[in-house]
Amino acid sequence: MPTPPPRSAPLPRPSLTERRKAETQLEIARAAAALFAERGTAVTADDIARASGVALRTFYRYFRTKEDAVAPLLADGVRQWIDELGTAPAGPDAPPVRETLERTARRSLTPADEPAAEALRWTRGLLRVMPDDPALRAVWHRVHHDSEEALAPVLARLTGAGPLETRLAAAAANTAVRIAVEEWAAGDGAPEGAQGPAELVTRCMRALTAGLPHLDGTNGAVGRTAGGAAGGENPGRGGTHPGR
Repeated sequence: MPTPPPRSAPLPRPSLTERRKAETQLEIARAAAALFAERGTAVTADDIARASGVALRTFYRYFRTKEDAVAPLLADGVRQWIDELGTAPAGPDAPPVRETLERTARRSLTPADEPAAEALRWTRGLLRVMPDDPALRAVWHRVHHDSEEALAPVLARLTGAGPLETRLAAAAANTAVRIAVEEWAAGDGAPEGAQGPAELVTRCMRALTAGLPHLDGTNGAVGRTAGGAAGGENPGRGGTHPGR
């Protein structure tokens, strides 16, 4: 059984200046998302700066284009999901990685309060504008490319799998989240409920990760192989999907 990589040391806490910068970027991103959702591609950088209460010079200090301004909002939910995965416990008593992956993805797409629900509605508006704005669509795909790269080392620690298997798992999980949000945005369902992104991500995650047996082991241990040989330390739990 491959030895799982050690848990990485906690990252240094951002400085007050860095936190204020991140808060300002997110405030600008929220204003940009609301304007794009309302007005479409006619929105200008000056419109976004005014709506967020900053000077145009300040806007361009943080963002190169008006489309770039939405990136912090789009990345925020994904970052929270990956951060939660990064704190998942490892060891023989931990739940299967597949279960942890699905549970945290559902939580990241379940709005905990009205601001979170509003952010999802803004994301829906952005996704509906994207077909008419290639630059905005490029930001969406860049955010998910970056999240896939950030997800890979987290899954490497949780599964103890090799580079190829880890990359496949990261790609499948990230794509499940992206498709769930896109499908929800294309319809009229509420952020919560049977047609919400949290329900859709469950279906997407199970379909896209079905051929990845290393997700069936306990956190930090490779799961059972397709042939049924135990690769982890919890053979009674290998090969089952949560909720089935």
